[in-house]
Amino acid sequence: MAGTETKAEAGPGGDLAGLEAGLDALETRSATRVPPARVLLRKAVPPVVALALVLVVWQLAYHFEVKPHYQLPSPAEVGRALQDKWLDGTLLGYVWTSLSRGALGFAASVAIGTPLGLVVARVRPVRAAIGPILSGLQSLPSVAWVPASIIWFGLSDATIYCVVLLGAVPSIANGLVAGVDQIPPLFLRAGRTIGATGIHAVRHVLLPAALPGYLAGLKQGWAFSWRSLMAAELIATSPDLGVGLGQLLEQGRELSDMPSVLAAILLILAVGIGIELLVFAPLERSVLRGRGLFARG
Repeated sequence: MAGTETKAEAGPGGDLAGLEAGLDALETRSATRVPPARVLLRKAVPPVVALALVLVVWQLAYHFEVKPHYQLPSPAEVGRALQDKWLDGTLLGYVWTSLSRGALGFAASVAIGTPLGLVVARVRPVRAAIGPILSGLQSLPSVAWVPASIIWFGLSDATIYCVVLLGAVPSIANGLVAGVDQIPPLFLRAGRTIGATGIHAVRHVLLPAALPGYLAGLKQGWAFSWRSLMAAELIATSPDLGVGLGQLLEQGRELSDMPSVLAAILLILAVGIGIELLVFAPLERSVLRGRGLFARG
């Protein structure tokens, strides 16, 4: 009997010890730092290989004249177009003009879309009234706003920012609404229990709990901002507006300068990818890691 009791008592203890050892092993494994060279290799090689394949296919299409050479220049010709603009000292100016407009328009969209999303998410009559409108605006192509904005504001910066706002605000607001909808009710009740009401509830409960959905809305909002900006710059061209990437693209089309057209497209793509990798990807990893949803390394 005594031996049986001792064995029975030791069984649960042994199971508990094994569970603790397993958890310790998991924590130790997740905390193990991956060598920087290995991380660089894993993250850098796939995009480099993909880029190389694109260039090879592009060069083959040029070699076999899938399109006439004046319509489809070689990668080297596009590279020379970029080099010429760099040597002229104009390349960074084109990029900065569009990037500064995009950043300012996106910041204004966040300032408008965030409170709008909170109101729509938390006030049922408002949600019933304008929720479908926001979804409809999000699906409306941004280029559709360009003619109306030109009529309203003329060929000015206000036209460009109007198009950016109308393209980005609905995405940011809808992203925040989706994030708030996914908050467990227990979080809200716990916040009220500790006295978090009004603006304090928004700051300390709603926004932190809705952060993953809100961040997704911000990413989509930036994408819409950038696309809207390019659409506005393509159509609203004027010497007073300066020359951004959209105007550069339109100038290449007017001159039938295909290397310049493709160079502008590559610059637009590079800026979009750069913002994603340098701004939103680190933010997303930080948010997911803080919630235990992102595996390190």
